[in-house]
Amino acid sequence: MDSVTFYKSEARQGPARVRLLLAHGAGAPADSVFMERLVSGLAEEGVSTLRFEFPYMEKRRQDGRKRPPDRQPVLLSCFRRAIATALAAPGDGSPLYIGGKSMGGRMASHVIAEADIPSEVCGAVCFGYPFHPPGKPDRWRTSHFGDLQRPLQIIQGTRDAFGRKHEVEAQGPGSERNLCLSWLEGGDHDYHPLARQPETQEELIRQAASMAADFMRRGK
Repeated sequence: MDSVTFYKSEARQGPARVRLLLAHGAGAPADSVFMERLVSGLAEEGVSTLRFEFPYMEKRRQDGRKRPPDRQPVLLSCFRRAIATALAAPGDGSPLYIGGKSMGGRMASHVIAEADIPSEVCGAVCFGYPFHPPGKPDRWRTSHFGDLQRPLQIIQGTRDAFGRKHEVEAQGPGSERNLCLSWLEGGDHDYHPLARQPETQEELIRQAASMAADFMRRGK
């Protein structure tokens, strides 16, 4: 089995109540500003995180060249390998969830829709789900939601170009078994608020971290 490099962030103020294996989005690495703010917020909520990178992003880190994401089978294989590595490592017995930003969260949702998902994986969290490519609402990416074997929490900005609130509600995926949708008012795909809002992006990310932690604690 190929090795997996983890970027670890420990829960603050006591032992972790849950662990989250976290994948990045299509265009930014595991240590992007968004991801750093997210894991900091999760740590405050008692969640320890293990971030990892897909092969194309690991290559970019090595040589600095931007590449398109790997194809889905490669991404899913990498995610399964990261899960196996996390489960094999010594731990504190806290429940394990998987998730990610955008594309990383989408891959996590596919993993928990597989019949042979490891029993130790309790569910998944997606921070900004790419329901469809921007400007292409006819290309919906939810056909696997009906196969979810574990609970999936999606935390979406109401004006996310990859799936605005009115578009998502018109499609009705929230009625699927094991799917929970939560909304960040005014947030875009990276949780940037409207200029007139009192909240900052960092505050919306903290709200998302709190929502995710509540979801994972309820599912323990």
